[in-house]
Amino acid sequence: MDIEFITIDQWDDALWRQMEPVYREAFPSGAKPEGILHSMLNRRIAYMHAGLNPQGQVIAMAVTGVVGQAEDKILIIDYLAVAKAQRGAGTGTWFLEQIRAWAVQEHEVRGIIIEAESGTSDTHKERIHFWERSGFVLTSYVHQYIWVPEPYQALLLPLDGPGNVADDGEALFRYINAFHSKAYRKG
Repeated sequence: MDIEFITIDQWDDALWRQMEPVYREAFPSGAKPEGILHSMLNRRIAYMHAGLNPQGQVIAMAVTGVVGQAEDKILIIDYLAVAKAQRGAGTGTWFLEQIRAWAVQEHEVRGIIIEAESGTSDTHKERIHFWERSGFVLTSYVHQYIWVPEPYQALLLPLDGPGNVADDGEALFRYINAFHSKAYRKG
């Protein structure tokens, strides 16, 4: 694919202005406000990734963070979005592979976790299917946050073994919740 992959760990207003339409299109509700994302990068607890087409336009974006210690390091994909016009062309699969390679090379992670809305609509099924096609294992535990109405399930992409989750997936939410707690913490 003729796409440039970039990762930043400091806020870049110009790049964000290009990423934001892709982010808002994919996450019209439930997305973190710009101020929180800005703070996450400034505090060095998150990264932003972008896929740029040959004209330099953002066609894919992601927000990630690394949690855990040495042998227990996990990459959390907080958000990953592909511009609507690019969906179904392999862009998301390519972009995810770039993030995976970056996470292994830069942080030696042992797995990647994503949470997805739990539901039975075609949209929910399509999202889950994308992650499973990409090697992620869907767990059965359904997590209900107190601040958002929809329930979520965790998916794990194991990078260092068979991918057995010790429980029904509830343990994965410890990583997710640790990341969210740091994201919303002041200072």
